[in-house]
Amino acid sequence: MTNSSFLASNATRREFLNRTAKVGAVSTLSLTSAWPGYASAGSDKLKVGLIGCGGRGTGAAEQAMTADDGAVLHAMCDVDASVLEKAHGILSGKRPDRLDVPVERRYTGFLDYKKVIAECDVVILTTPPGFRPLHFEEAVAAGKHAFMEKPVATDVAGIKRVLAAGKVAKEKGLKVGVGLQRRHQPSYQEWIKKIHDGAIGDIVLLRALWNGTARAGKPRLDGERELEYQIRNWYYFPWLSGDHNVEQHVHNIDVANWIMKDAHPVLARGMGGRQVRNKRENGQIFDHHFVEYEYADGTLLYSQARQIPNCWRSISESAVGTLGKATFDTNIFTLTGPKAEVLRLRQGENGHQLEHYPFFEAIRKDLEYNEVERGANSTMTGILGRMANYSGQEVRWDDAMASNQKLVPDDLADFSSPAPVTPDAEGRYPIPIPGVTGPFEVWY
Repeated sequence: MTNSSFLASNATRREFLNRTAKVGAVSTLSLTSAWPGYASAGSDKLKVGLIGCGGRGTGAAEQAMTADDGAVLHAMCDVDASVLEKAHGILSGKRPDRLDVPVERRYTGFLDYKKVIAECDVVILTTPPGFRPLHFEEAVAAGKHAFMEKPVATDVAGIKRVLAAGKVAKEKGLKVGVGLQRRHQPSYQEWIKKIHDGAIGDIVLLRALWNGTARAGKPRLDGERELEYQIRNWYYFPWLSGDHNVEQHVHNIDVANWIMKDAHPVLARGMGGRQVRNKRENGQIFDHHFVEYEYADGTLLYSQARQIPNCWRSISESAVGTLGKATFDTNIFTLTGPKAEVLRLRQGENGHQLEHYPFFEAIRKDLEYNEVERGANSTMTGILGRMANYSGQEVRWDDAMASNQKLVPDDLADFSSPAPVTPDAEGRYPIPIPGVTGPFEVWY
């Protein structure tokens, strides 16, 4: 999920470079990191496995095949057979030359992700985020390269598992990408570099916003088992999505941490709740979050994530410095002060596509490539804010990490397995209550 201003494009590397040359110069650093030469010349086959076949997974599979001429989709897995077949049909129409997934390699069992990992060289992990740590651990244990979508976990226990597996991946020389695509967009890279080079002076304040719309909740189907329903409606259950302060807002939070040279906040305080989204299908998540984060040097990050209709919308990031202000909003990057400048998001700058080029370059050339730590830290920043808002308390990073809060069960074998949370007699689920719910408490 990403800002609609990031234009969807299936442009090849060559097409993008041709267009960019007409628009204006892009930094050499941006181009060499985003479009390696191997992408148009790779010949050795790489078997790619897709675990989680929804819209983002389908897009990531296509983008992987676009980034590397030797990438062939070899196996697919999703616990919803209809979702898998839909994805297979879409990819058959778009990249028939790169699709080699016969019926016997289309898996629908809860544990079939292990089969996909075992049979492939590279795996794309795009299930609901609650399952990400489990799948990533398996991929690393099996010695496979992995691209995993953001966020990388939904609880502290998951963050620790991802970080531990990330260290093992480094030791094994495995390549790991994380779907925080702004990091791979030349315009963002150029803007952040100017900030780091002192264009607005020393940073004193940051702001990150995801005030927009959200997917609708899904009503329960007749005869649907509880776990089946929650996975189908995964966005509305924090054990699966992390809440939207984690699942979507992680993009803006990651930009703030990037501006802070990959530091993360040391504490969070905030407020949030459910003002309008109170239907049964709205599960447990809040519809608005406001968090004040504080970094170790005292810099504050003001963060908003609101999903309420007919309200002010903005998906943006900004930083105030001692010499001026840097802002990204509605396709435009601005810098004020003595080094004032305006940059525009370039046409065709599709971060979802661009993030696959350096990942596959690293695989082909055996370069060091591991985005786990920064992906985990940005995800954990969102979790820290969720803890502060669910509890109404000031929450420190170290205390949160020590809590080992665990929302995701380890023993889900099929749809008959008990879900970690169950509804009451009216079909409603327990909701965290600020001032009552503890910051590290599992509230159900």
